[in-house]
Amino acid sequence: MRTIEADYLVVGAGAMGMAFTDALTDHANVRVALVDRRHSVSGHWLEAYPFVRLHQASAFYGVASTLLGGGQLQRRGPEVGLQERATQAEICAYYAQVLERMVESGKVEFFPNSEYVGDRTIVSLISDKRYEVPERCRIVDARYLAPSIPAAKPPPFDVAEHAQVLPVNDLARLEQSPGQYVIAGSGKTATDACIWLLSRGVDPDAICWVRPRDPWMMNRAVVQPDPAIFLGMSADMMQAAEDATSLADLFLRLEEAGIMLRIDRTVMPTMAKTPTLATWELEQLRSLENVVRRGHIRAVDRGKVTFSDGSVAIADDALIVHCAADGLKYPPLVPVWSAEAITLQPIRAGFPCFGAALVGYVEATREDDDEKNRLCPPSPYGNSMAQWAQMIALGTRAALSFSAAPDIRAWSDTVALNPARVPQGAASPAALDDARQRLATHTRPGLDRLAELMCADPPG
Repeated sequence: MRTIEADYLVVGAGAMGMAFTDALTDHANVRVALVDRRHSVSGHWLEAYPFVRLHQASAFYGVASTLLGGGQLQRRGPEVGLQERATQAEICAYYAQVLERMVESGKVEFFPNSEYVGDRTIVSLISDKRYEVPERCRIVDARYLAPSIPAAKPPPFDVAEHAQVLPVNDLARLEQSPGQYVIAGSGKTATDACIWLLSRGVDPDAICWVRPRDPWMMNRAVVQPDPAIFLGMSADMMQAAEDATSLADLFLRLEEAGIMLRIDRTVMPTMAKTPTLATWELEQLRSLENVVRRGHIRAVDRGKVTFSDGSVAIADDALIVHCAADGLKYPPLVPVWSAEAITLQPIRAGFPCFGAALVGYVEATREDDDEKNRLCPPSPYGNSMAQWAQMIALGTRAALSFSAAPDIRAWSDTVALNPARVPQGAASPAALDDARQRLATHTRPGLDRLAELMCADPPG
């Protein structure tokens, strides 16, 4: 068994593992062993459906040292004026280039197609060779929130012998169109599948959308890497929270402010994972009238979809498109730093790459784990409206904590991953000054009200 000379063993080379490793090695003279069971870096992007794009601006994704994309505004298409969003191929190529730089630095050794089996031991899934790291090596768990994707997970319902079911990944490889498409899922993957089918000329009436829960989504136009826009949205959010009488009222106020979107304004959504959505996508999704709201699918058969309270008829040759994997995970929050491991989790609400990079920077610049945990308390992902409110409350409080440290504030203002960054020496337009003023006025009372709303409707 070979002993790897490493100060850190990072388990998982997806977005969070790469962001942590990049920031750590850029600010500390350390050696990192980076391990992933897949054949390369990029995590789930290596297996994502071919027509996927980032739902947020490219600048918010990746690693701190290297901007993903060119930071350009889109000049054509339905999102003119919004920041570019990378494709799957662009994301994988980006991470491959980042890995090359890391390895060339001499600070990182990559172990692909390998599994960390515990007890400081790595096993190659290809050669069965075993490696170990020394006792002084810190374990970094970058898999705690690793997403599931339809390509790697079977449908969460029974499939009869003659039913046609495929994961969303295979949709782009069809060679014969069915009489009907049945989209199973409520989240971003399902919306992407619907939009893609419509872009290929599929009649809206030929799409049946099984939507167990209606989703709240965020308006992409207000989640942009422009401090005046992002901080203005944050100020509007805190003001809405301050004035809200209930969680439902909060979301309706956010909708009125142009922050939240829902597909059907006659239905109050209960899902609040809140990926971003453009208004042109919203208009297209609203053209789909055959929406089934009967909870989760129990079974599919030729000509029939079964739920807990009965069944719905579909075309005999219908194609059921599986979009129902649990892309976001909701394990309990744990301290980022513990004796067992550094467990990567989001810090600022909704921006996991920035959170992982922040943890890497703090690990490189601090000694005491208690102080690190004080600076970087974790925040969860949202699912229900109450969990979304918890995410915003904890993430905002975390931002107040780490931003109070002068060196972290200075570093984070240089990092494009940070949505609230204001580059040093940049001009301060009136819109930015106004956003900052309103944010200072409404953040504390908004946080206090969020806490009250969560007590009235605690997160599940």
